[in-house]
Amino acid sequence: MTTTDRNDIDSIGDDARWDAVQRRDAGADGSFYYSVRTTGVYCRPSCPSRGAKRANVAFHASSQAAEAAGFRPCLRCAPHLPPLADRQRDAVARACRLIEEAEEEPDLDTLAQAAGMSRFHFHRVFKAQTGITPKAYAAARRGARVRQELEGGASVTDALYGAGYGSSGRFYAASNEVLGMQPSNYRAGGQGETIRFAVAECSLGAILVAATGRGICAILIGDQPEPLVEDLQARFPKAELRGAEEGFERTVALVIGLVEQPRIGLELPLDVRGTAFQQRVWQALRAIPSGQTVTYAELAERVGVPDGARAVAGACAANPVAVAIPCHRVVRTGGALSGYRWGIERKRTLLEREAQQ
Repeated sequence: MTTTDRNDIDSIGDDARWDAVQRRDAGADGSFYYSVRTTGVYCRPSCPSRGAKRANVAFHASSQAAEAAGFRPCLRCAPHLPPLADRQRDAVARACRLIEEAEEEPDLDTLAQAAGMSRFHFHRVFKAQTGITPKAYAAARRGARVRQELEGGASVTDALYGAGYGSSGRFYAASNEVLGMQPSNYRAGGQGETIRFAVAECSLGAILVAATGRGICAILIGDQPEPLVEDLQARFPKAELRGAEEGFERTVALVIGLVEQPRIGLELPLDVRGTAFQQRVWQALRAIPSGQTVTYAELAERVGVPDGARAVAGACAANPVAVAIPCHRVVRTGGALSGYRWGIERKRTLLEREAQQ
């Protein structure tokens, strides 16, 4: 070890470094590296390789310093490369871009090869990073393209082929799942769609609950009922809205129960419509346990866009079903509350309830 190398890492202490190596502490990765004289290799502190004797170990401030001292990188922990989590995150982000930019959906072999992984390993890593499978992500992306084309006035045929569907039969078979309604109805602003809704009072103020035949499509909270109804009308300008319909009270009661006791969860199906990215964020939000919070930056990491905290915040703001998709569990770095479309005080109340239950 050179004098410069030793001076750079003296502040940590060899005993603490050796303890980190013995514990294979991933938290120490990047702060130093260790080499083994008898093997001629150097490793990260978290390396799973067989343990070395203390007398044969030296410490280095960087991978470059270890290589300058004559050691080669370990093949198992690859200390000369970015950390495994970063490499996996970047690989998934590349796969997402490949799916988004492709005219036709890439198959699993193509995506895995681009990521430098086996089919099985890539599938597992992708789902761990995004919360959905590559196939589900591609389907959501195609759905977003169809919605964009239809909203822009394209014909149904042009929209489905432009989004990469190989045949009209494949698209129509999946249209309810992709759009939440038949494509012609979606293009017409929900024309022909029947949406039941009701407005009630809960401890957070006025609450509107709306549902299609497939599930809840909106849970809106505010100070007064009128703006909530106007919001629903703007979302589905040509749908048939049916208010105060008999038999809908149970659905409303279940939703209010969720607001009052968030930990109980909601067993009713959801019918939420959004872009592929929004769907990824909403999936990740639903995976946050009650009583816990994550930061926007952490959520961005989970959906494979580590620099996308602002985009994640936008997806949270677009969430149409309050509490059922718990965007209130996302906070700023440091724990400060911000960015809740239904009001910061309501967000604070929900988090306090979850912490107490």
